[in-house]
Amino acid sequence: MDSFSTVIRTASQKQHTEAETSTFMADLLGGRLGVDAYARYTEQLWFVYEALETGIEQLADDPVAGPFVRPELFRLPALERDLAHLRGPDWRAGLRALPATRAYAARVRECAERWPAGYVAHHYTRYLGDLSGGQVIRDKAERTWGFTRRGDGVRFYVFDEIPNPAAFKRHYRELLDGFRADELERQRVVTECKRAFELNTAVFRALGEEFPLSA
Repeated sequence: MDSFSTVIRTASQKQHTEAETSTFMADLLGGRLGVDAYARYTEQLWFVYEALETGIEQLADDPVAGPFVRPELFRLPALERDLAHLRGPDWRAGLRALPATRAYAARVRECAERWPAGYVAHHYTRYLGDLSGGQVIRDKAERTWGFTRRGDGVRFYVFDEIPNPAAFKRHYRELLDGFRADELERQRVVTECKRAFELNTAVFRALGEEFPLSA
């Protein structure tokens, strides 16, 4: 019988691939879009992580979600430093969520407040992605727009408090394998993982509409 971490990864592979291979992300990583598109994407991330990380102290003692609340993962301070670099000190004044981003953040917040197991689904899809594919984005951004290596502009992708990402991801998967839920609840979590990727893809789609490549 497959471990729960394997079940989640396998079941959501299609949605994961769709998110990773979106037209917007392909154009961004291919250097076909300017730094403004990268900054706009970073703004959207702020809304998602604000929902993931603000007011989740009540989840720290939750038997299901508690083990996943790890301060060394928190991204908001790094995102805010990146946005100050990208947009200037008044970056908050121009912060604007796309409708797709608002829907994504609202679902994350709803799970954090009402369904801890569902919150774990969103936690998994975001943070493990940041530790993995996010490093490709960081490398491309540094080379495309000249950001200082692991510096302002790409700090979101730098996990200073996780010196060994491979070991951390291994431990994270062990936490998933020990997930305290019955089979029905586990299936609901798998479904929520798929939904998380779909919500993320919708944000990419909206960004692609905002930054279309000239024909």
